Parts: sequence; C-alpha cells; structure tokens
Amino acid sequence: MKFKKVHALKGEVAVPGDKSISHRAVMFGSISNGLTEITNFLYGADCLSTIHCFRQMGIQIENTTDRILIHGKGLHGLSKPYDTLDTGNSGTTIRLISGILAGQSFESTLNGDQSIQNRPMKRIITPLRMMGASITSIRNNDCAPLHIAGRSLKGIHYHSPIASAQVKSSVLLAGLYADGSSSVTEPYLSRNHTEIMLNYFGGDVQTLETTATIQPAAELYGQKVLVPGDISSAAYFLTAGLIIPNSEILLKNVGINPTRAGILQVYKEMGADITILKEHSDSGEASADILVKSSSLQGITIGGDMIPTLIDELPVIAVLACFAKGTTIIRDAQELKVKESNRIDVMVKNLSSMGADITATDDGMIIVGGYPLQGAVIDSKSDHRIAMSFAIAGIAADGETEILDADCVKISYPDFYEDLYHLTCK
Repeated sequence: MKFKKVHALKGEVAVPGDKSISHRAVMFGSISNGLTEITNFLYGADCLSTIHCFRQMGIQIENTTDRILIHGKGLHGLSKPYDTLDTGNSGTTIRLISGILAGQSFESTLNGDQSIQNRPMKRIITPLRMMGASITSIRNNDCAPLHIAGRSLKGIHYHSPIASAQVKSSVLLAGLYADGSSSVTEPYLSRNHTEIMLNYFGGDVQTLETTATIQPAAELYGQKVLVPGDISSAAYFLTAGLIIPNSEILLKNVGINPTRAGILQVYKEMGADITILKEHSDSGEASADILVKSSSLQGITIGGDMIPTLIDELPVIAVLACFAKGTTIIRDAQELKVKESNRIDVMVKNLSSMGADITATDDGMIIVGGYPLQGAVIDSKSDHRIAMSFAIAGIAADGETEILDADCVKISYPDFYEDLYHLTCK
C-alpha cells in the first residue's frame, strides 16, 4: 500500500473497541455464570482468536450485528478441547488463557502463528509452576506450543521482574482457582484492565501500589460490558493531528485509563494541543472524547514507570519525535524487542531509510528531530503497529511511501486505512 503527503486532516473518528478489554470480556464472560453482553467489541483477528478458543471449550458465543453474547458456564464449566487451541498472533490470548487452563480438570495444548512461537513464555511458565501448575513448552525452548495439564493450585506472592499486564493477569486468573490469596508485585504498575473487570464480574481483587492481590472465587457473574475505544488505535490519529499542519481531529469515546494513557501525558509534555472532553465511566473504565490540533513539539526523555502505560504506542511516538525540535530519548523499553517484531530494530531501520536521525540503544532509541522525512519502502514485518505507524509517517513525508504487508493492521484495526482516508483534506 502506498502513501503520499497530505496537507491537513480534519474530522471525527470513532476508533474500534479496546483490544485488551475485548479479550478480557470474552474470557471472563466465558468463566462466569449467565449471560455477558459486549458492545463495541473489537472485531480484530486477535480478539476473534480468543472467541475461537473458548468456543472450542464448549462456550456458546453469538456474534450479532452490534454485540457479542457470551453464554458463560462458570469457573468450572469449560470442556476439554479436542484440538489444539490456536491463539493466532495474540500474546494476550495465549498468556491469559494459560492462567485459566492451569486450574481446570483437563489437559490442553496452546499454539499460535510463527510470531507467537517465538515470543517468550517463560515469563508465565515460571509463576504458574510456582502455583503448582503443570505447564510445559513442548519444544523445550520456553515458547509455544504449550501443554497444560490442569490441577489444583496454591496461592503465591510473585515478584515479577517486569511490569507486564499479561504476566500479572495470568497469575491473577490462576488465582481464581487457587487454595488461598495470590499476589503479583511489579516494578512499575502495568495496565489494570484485569483487576477492574474481575471486580466488575464479582471477583475480589485489591491493589496496593504495584501489588495486586486476588482471592479465590466461588463464582463470577455475567455482566454488560461497553468497551471504550482503544487508545492504542487512537494514538495514530493523535500523532497525525499533531504533526500535519492545519489539522484538527476529534476522537470519540476513547479509553483514558491512567495505566494506559501515558501517551497523553507525554504528548502534552512535548507541547501538544490536546483537550479531554466529555469524560465518563462505563463498566469501570474511564473514557472521553479527545480533541487534537497540530502543534509545535519539543523532544523529551521517556522512561521509567511511564513505559508500561504506553508500550504499544512507542513506535508511533518515535515517528512523532522526528517532527519535534531537539532530542527525544526513549529508554527502559526492552520489552519492545519481544513484541510481534523487534520494534526497536524495525523502527530504527525504517525511519533511517526515510532520513530520520535515529539511533538504537539497548533499551530504546535516541531521535533527533527536525530532519524532513522522505518516502521509502517500509517492511512492516507483519506487525500491525509498525504498519500503522509508517502510514502516519508516510502522509507526513515528502515523496511516496510504500508499506509491505500493510494488511496486517487487521490484527487490531481492520478499518484503519479507511478511517485515515476520510480525514484527508484534498
């Protein structure tokens, strides 16, 4: 797919439902008693993988025109799947579902695509085994495919070496089936959608600073879940609105959970003209409309406890940094190396090909802004966030930019290119 420079973006966008919350709504609804009704669900490939896995375990899930209906069977109502559970490209699916499967009464096997088979699973294998789980990397390389033999679990207090919502959630979900309380302490607070939603479904999760503690549950209960727009998807339009002159974009009903909304704080520190409107809460999650206007930006240093709140947005933040005055330093972001691609290497290579002054470090990037970008051929590495980031770079760069394997955006935002096109002023 090819992109050329545009001179303004104006209009409104309703970005698709939050991917993290959509995943969890399906999972928690499946292990709850009664009906769970999900509106504004993200119909992306990752979330559809979660639905497929729970259907394989006997859960009736209806896709209607405007909602998902989950007919939950309770904490112990899942059935043994008669085939491998295919999690596709979804790290959230494979890591969270492992926590649920660890406490079941049957055996199961989890696998995914080539990317998933190369992503690190030891980070969940270690704490789940501490709880008494039988979980094995079939190829003995600490990656998928995984074999899990459900059994009785014990509560633990796990000190995670990384701030990861997927690790924390895997342990908390296993903790639903444990013989006592289970806690996870992180070096920094990661996104807390699991804690919010488990409590919304009737669970008992308490948070003190960076420690989340769950009590084993007798039952969870089906709920109505309105999924807010995904701030990770909104990030591309926030960035485009800031770096393309004469732009003004209104993003409707976007989730602004503080553990996810670090990009708003970072952009404001860089001088962004961003206004939060109509703030409200649905299903325990904060949401708002966000108005963004083109702005003069200044480079800053991004690191520490800010990183877990914007880890998925760092690729497009790197694009924005090319248009800011001075130097932007991204540090403490080693996690970028083990996403769908090595996002540090991919961003540095591709932005360098467009003429950016960017250098890779062991844990991030150094970007000196002010060098006009030139169109180039971009290898997305089949990574949806890389493809969307360079679509934004492409419409801000001189010349023509071509993105290879551009269709990978279907993982999280199937209509991304259409929504971007509708903002283009000709």
